[in-house]
Amino acid sequence: MTHRSISTESWLLLIALATLWGASFLSIRIALDEIGPITAVAHRVGWAALVLWAYVALRRLPLPRGRRVWVGFLGMGVLNNVIPFTLMAWGQLYIPSGLTSIFNAATAVFGVLIAALLLSDERLTPRKAIGVAVGFAGVVTAIGVENLRSFDITSLAQLAVLAGTVSYALAGVWARKRLAGLAPQVAAAGMLSASALIMIPLAWVVEGPINLDLQPRTIWAIVYYTLGATALAYLLYYRVLALAGSGNLMLVTLMITPIAIVLGAWVLDEQLAPNAYTGFALLALGLVIIDGRLIDRLRAAR
Repeated sequence: MTHRSISTESWLLLIALATLWGASFLSIRIALDEIGPITAVAHRVGWAALVLWAYVALRRLPLPRGRRVWVGFLGMGVLNNVIPFTLMAWGQLYIPSGLTSIFNAATAVFGVLIAALLLSDERLTPRKAIGVAVGFAGVVTAIGVENLRSFDITSLAQLAVLAGTVSYALAGVWARKRLAGLAPQVAAAGMLSASALIMIPLAWVVEGPINLDLQPRTIWAIVYYTLGATALAYLLYYRVLALAGSGNLMLVTLMITPIAIVLGAWVLDEQLAPNAYTGFALLALGLVIIDGRLIDRLRAAR
């Protein structure tokens, strides 16, 4: 994992990215008051794909050729958009947006474990294993022992969101194997296009024709999470990756959740159980252990 010093520009972009993604949980929940989860995802991937292709055209980035690349886009779209976006949107019908964001933070934990299992150059070191174990303890704590004992729709929604994070982690491995060498903006546009080809017909069949005859509140929510929290966020993500490195991007994972929790409480009057906060604290600790920098600094200070 690459660790670089973080410049002022990188910090500002990290905060902007965390804010965009943190507020996405709120905007999606608002849209779900009027449209179904599959339709919500169809809007998200469809409009964002158009914006990113416009960006690719303006930048005159080389377009991908060959069936293998488009198969890569399809697999990435399914793993990084279709499955997690749909599962998390459905889960938000039954659990608070803040809790969804807490489970979303487990993506990095699952990512470390899955990469170690599927990639030869990603070894599960003792430190990472401890971090993964602490992170898993955080997930179990956030779910709540009582929900593990009595399985209901809330439990199913929590598991659906967690399944989405596993899909995100698998997408990371898929990208390394299938999309290496592509301009990241082109890869994102192709991935979203493949997702749109799946989600728009699926939404039409399952939830009815897609239309824009919606309340202004819903329209603005869709505009935000499609253009801001998806298209713009992807461009910001790759900018931060280039400036600060992959290791520093883990900070975004920790910054998203507090933003989502505050917005959910402020706008939707959501209240989370104490175990949710304890679970997030354990998840954050697990990510800090996996990252390793704080541990290295404490050792150096001795």
